[in-house]
Amino acid sequence: MARLERLRVFPVKGLDGIDVEAAAILEGGTLEHDREFALFDAEGNVLNGKRTERVHELATDFVPGSSALRVETPDGDVQRFDLDAEPEQAARWFSSCFETAVTLRRDSSLGFVDRREMGPSVVSTATLETVASWFDEMTVDGARRRLRANVEVAGVPAFWEDRFVGEGSPDFEIDGVRLEGVTPCGRCVVPQRDPDTGEPIPEFRERFVKRREATFPEWATDDAFDHYYSLMIITQVPERDRGETIRVGDEVTVRG
Repeated sequence: MARLERLRVFPVKGLDGIDVEAAAILEGGTLEHDREFALFDAEGNVLNGKRTERVHELATDFVPGSSALRVETPDGDVQRFDLDAEPEQAARWFSSCFETAVTLRRDSSLGFVDRREMGPSVVSTATLETVASWFDEMTVDGARRRLRANVEVAGVPAFWEDRFVGEGSPDFEIDGVRLEGVTPCGRCVVPQRDPDTGEPIPEFRERFVKRREATFPEWATDDAFDHYYSLMIITQVPERDRGETIRVGDEVTVRG
């Protein structure tokens, strides 16, 4: 049986994700607490792994109910912030850490997702296992942390999620909550880097593209993919299902 294996949200955009047992679909169509906070530089750019490798040096944890963020640096310095009560204090510390002035912002209705008109990202456990097998330097959990999906589905084959994008593609439901595939996720530089050290895998993109093309599933629509440096999909949740909650263990069903 296909089931929701894992739910992961990223409370501060660019920093570590946390696993949750359940997540509500927000009015904007995203998951509660996903990219709820973000750090911006003076030019209005988000500070994340695309812009600075230094984010990989920080180990973070977050408690959604209290907005408590724990940050640990490579030398063992631990800082704790309540992002609701003391955003300025957190911003000052991150400004010092990144050596540039930053501000901390919050969006609790949508989050600071890259594709603001879309919803959760989806991948299968088998896809993560397959990608990890392509690289000696990568574990399955390492693939999970590099690719940063919200929804992970088990009990299905590798690249199962590819069938849900393209003209005439089906949708799927998680315990009655419908998710509609919108687009494959073209990847950036982040997946090639070790999530703890930032060290890149040599020739990652070239090796990835070669393997992805060789294993491209017959059920996927070629025209929906601009290139093979794509993995996982971005979905959208219809307005009628926003406000509902999905939970780890929920059954996943394909709908035409």
